[in-house]
Amino acid sequence: MIKKIFDKFNKKENVEDIKEEVLEQNEKKNDEEITDEETNKVNLFQRLKEGLSKTKKGITEKIDNVLKSYGKIDEELFEELEEILITSDVGVNTTMDIIDNLRQRVKSKKISDPLMVKEEIKDIIADMLQGEEEKLNIDPSPAIILVVGVNGVGKTTTIGKLANKFKKEGKSVLLAAGDTFRAAAIDQLEVWAQRVGTDIIKHSEGADPGAVIYDAINAAKSRNTDILICDTAGRLHNKKNLMNELGKVFKIVEREYPNASKEILLVVDATTGQNAIQQAKTFKEVANITGIALTKLDGTAKGGVILAVKNELNVPVKLIGVGEKMEDLQEFNAKDFANALFE
Repeated sequence: MIKKIFDKFNKKENVEDIKEEVLEQNEKKNDEEITDEETNKVNLFQRLKEGLSKTKKGITEKIDNVLKSYGKIDEELFEELEEILITSDVGVNTTMDIIDNLRQRVKSKKISDPLMVKEEIKDIIADMLQGEEEKLNIDPSPAIILVVGVNGVGKTTTIGKLANKFKKEGKSVLLAAGDTFRAAAIDQLEVWAQRVGTDIIKHSEGADPGAVIYDAINAAKSRNTDILICDTAGRLHNKKNLMNELGKVFKIVEREYPNASKEILLVVDATTGQNAIQQAKTFKEVANITGIALTKLDGTAKGGVILAVKNELNVPVKLIGVGEKMEDLQEFNAKDFANALFE
């Protein structure tokens, strides 16, 4: 395009025409970028809908069937809706909150048609999942993300997909293999580092996790790394040891990286249902959890556990896993989630 402009100058064509052509080219480029962005959003939403298909069958379709079978709104209808939510791992306390809220809405809005109840449930769920801080706390850089969670929930995969996401956004990323107790944990993280194309700081198996994090922080500082993502020990069979290890790691981070933006991300497996709630409560006792990554939502019909996790822990859900592909680890958006579930 620049060569064409110079050629036109050499031919002494009207400068205003050249300016107009440049503006048209810029507008075209901007339109293409907007189209790409919109297409990407549509694709992500489609992936979200597909990932929630089992949960949709477990919750939404059952709600639809119940609402269609009633000619009026009465206490029996509320009880049936309550049963659907509880059996979908929404949890008793959270279910009661939803149903109480629903009763109030039906009364205040004078709703008499059962089919109109579905939209109210969707809005209640969206409001309940809405967090003040849904985004990961990674700005300004440098940032450090400490990833915690029991073995088997998808910690390493979450770290790998996060690293890939940040790399695509143009950020420099460093990984730290701080789970030195689990066999092959270091090797698995190294595979992800190679796949994503980022460096990793590691020690030998059985090494002190605190020493790994210390070395990783120093490496991140010297390389001016934007984001350091740290794996941590995930053994729950001895809570005292876990508390000691995590406590030591947190102290090192506070002492050595005080200026960094910090995120303590708890990874929980949606397929474990109410057990995920218990895991989250245990980790919350030993760590100041700032966000939750809920994985494997595509593998369960009881995705209502996301409501229980958010409501009972009062910790924002920041990431959800709805499939095995890289783009299936998505930033959580309460409104999109509710729309995908109830559309």
